[in-house]
This record gives sequence, C-alpha cells and structure tokens, in this order.
Amino acid sequence: MRSEKIITLLLLMIIPCLTAAQKTNEKSVRQELSQARTILKSKRGVEQAEQIATKLLKDSANRQDKRIYAVWFESVLMQYQAVNEKLYMKQRQDTAQFFELTRRLFSVAEALDSLDMRPNRKGRVELDYRRDNAEQLMKFRPNLFVGSTYYVRKGDFRRAYDFMESYMDCARQPLFADYHLDSLDTRMPEAAYWATYSGYRIGDPVLTLRYRKLALKDTARMEYTLQYMSEARRLLKDDSLYTETLREGFRLFPTNSYFFPRLMDFYTAHGMNDEALNVVNRALEVNDSSWLYRYAKSSVLFNMGRYDESIALSDTLIAQNDSMPDPYYNAGTAYLNKALKLHPLREKKLLKQTYQKARPYMERYRQLAPDQKQKWGPALYRIYLNLNMGRQFDEIDQLMK
Repeated sequence: MRSEKIITLLLLMIIPCLTAAQKTNEKSVRQELSQARTILKSKRGVEQAEQIATKLLKDSANRQDKRIYAVWFESVLMQYQAVNEKLYMKQRQDTAQFFELTRRLFSVAEALDSLDMRPNRKGRVELDYRRDNAEQLMKFRPNLFVGSTYYVRKGDFRRAYDFMESYMDCARQPLFADYHLDSLDTRMPEAAYWATYSGYRIGDPVLTLRYRKLALKDTARMEYTLQYMSEARRLLKDDSLYTETLREGFRLFPTNSYFFPRLMDFYTAHGMNDEALNVVNRALEVNDSSWLYRYAKSSVLFNMGRYDESIALSDTLIAQNDSMPDPYYNAGTAYLNKALKLHPLREKKLLKQTYQKARPYMERYRQLAPDQKQKWGPALYRIYLNLNMGRQFDEIDQLMK
C-alpha cells in the first residue's frame, strides 16, 4: 500500500516536468520554424531553411509535426524552382542536382501527406496540404521519368532504378489518388521496362523481376523484358520459371537469337531430348532454311541415337556451307557411335566400312578446327587404329601423349 502511494507521488512529480519540457520544446520549434519562414520569405539561402527542418526532425518528438514537413517541402520546392529556372534560361547548372531535388520534393510531400491524412482529436481527417501539393507535383512528375533515363545514359543504374520506382510509386500514393495514375498514365509500362532494365544492369534479380508484369505490357520492348526476366530467374536458380520464360520468349519471338539457343542448351544439358526436338522443329517451321536450326536438329538427333538422320542432316549442312566444322564432327562421331554397336567379329566388314566413312569427316574437322585436339584426337586415334593405318596412328599417338 505504501509502495503504491510512493509511485503515485512520483508520477505526480514527473507529469509537471514532462508538461514543462513539452512547452519548452514547442517554444523552440516555433522559434526555429519562424526563422525558417523568414528565410523562405526572403528567398535567399533557402537551403538553410531545409537544414532547420531536417534538424528539428532528428528529434523523435517532432516527427509527427506537419508544420515542420510543410516548411521542409517549401524549402525544397524553392530550390527546385531556382535550379529549374537556370536550366530554362540555359545557364550553367548541375543537371543531376535538379533531378535529385525533384525526387526529394516528392519524398517530402509524401511524408507530409501521410501525416496530413491522420485523424485529428475529433477523429476527422482534414487534408490541409494534399490538393495544392498534388496539383503542383503532377507538373513535375515527368522529371522523375526523365531523371531515370538521364541516369541510364550515365550508366548509374542504381539511381535510374530509384527514380523510375519513385515515378511508378506515385500511383499507389494517396497523395495522387484523384489522378488515377495506375489506369490513366500510359507511360507506366514503359517506366516498368526501364526499372526492369536497370535492375538487370545492376545484376539484382529481385529488382529485375519486381515490375515484370507491368513491364510486359510495354509490347514494344517485351522481347527484351523477357530476356531480362530469363536472366534473373537463371541467377535465382529457378529452373522451372527460367525455362517457362524462355519458352514464352521463343513462342512469341522464335527468330530472336537469345531464347532458342538457351532453351536448347538447357534441354540438352538435362537430357530432355524430346523437348529439344519439339523446340527445333518449331524453329524450322518458322525458318526451314536456317543453318543454325538445322545444325541444332542434327545435334538433337545425334543425342537421341538417331545417327542416320543426324548424318543425313549434317551432309545437307556441309553442302550448304562446307567451311563450318561442327557438322563434320557430328557426322563423324555418329559413324563412330554406330561402329560401337557392331560386333567386331560377326560384322567385321561392316565395322571397317563404318570407320572408313567416319574418317573423312573427322579429318576435315581437324583441318577446320585444329585447336579442338581434345575432340578430333581420340576420334582419329580410334579410326586409324581400327583401319590399321600405322603412320597416321603413330602421329596421333604422339599428339595425344
């Protein structure tokens, strides 16, 4: 009982102290804001007014005070207008500073709006700043977009991303609710594309994918968006979504040089030959004379053990261009694999004929790709050994040691 009386007594002592401290702080805030407003009215050294506001906000007791944010907004706005005027008059001015002021202006206004929309003591929301600030900022909002593209050109993709994200974020801010930006701003998909591109150039797969759905609505750049998405999902080691994106890209853009080879590489590496054959057949439907697609099919047929078909297609490729080494290797290796299936005693004659057929392909491959010794060396070793070609065998034997 006695302890409760002591606690009550202490509380009664503390409350007047807190009240006095609050009054002292309020007086200090009023004085500081009065000084800032005087500076703003003079239109000189307005940066100092911003410093006063940010200094006041370092005290957590002041962070819910709309007056401070209003002064801060006004000080940044005046700096923005001064720099904008110099740019308009083609006077020397730091372009980056102009864009940074633009973004800061939006950041401060949004912070002020979040306080402005809080209910007062009577439970009512009285928006003192939203209408005027939103109307003013909508005139400046395109500069967030331009700022992003400015940093893209400069190669500063982190800033480019931040600016484009600020541009898009306006759509979800209550401050701009009356403008229905999510449905009426036709540049949003393009903005999402540049954010996606910047995320890709940063090398951050999460940022690359953050606005992918909106970016895909920019149909003029969809082909590239799908590429960046694919790379992001590859970095995240999400094989399912990686191949899904590659398939979508190939379906929509079958002649694109990005999707087809990566899809084929993935299927080949994972032994998914049926899927690889489906892809290459689809590619040939689009362009049946493509050397690349035909070569890819010959490789798939080889991997499937359909050696005669692979050889026939390789011969067609050689007839089309006899200076490309890979079809020779495919055909030669196909014959060698066929030889492995023959019985060395019962099919001796056929075995020799098969090695004889493999020989010209592999020798020509050696001529065209002399640096690929690890591929033609073992192959020619087998051929010369089985054909009893002593001099050629000795040469290869020495090269292999």
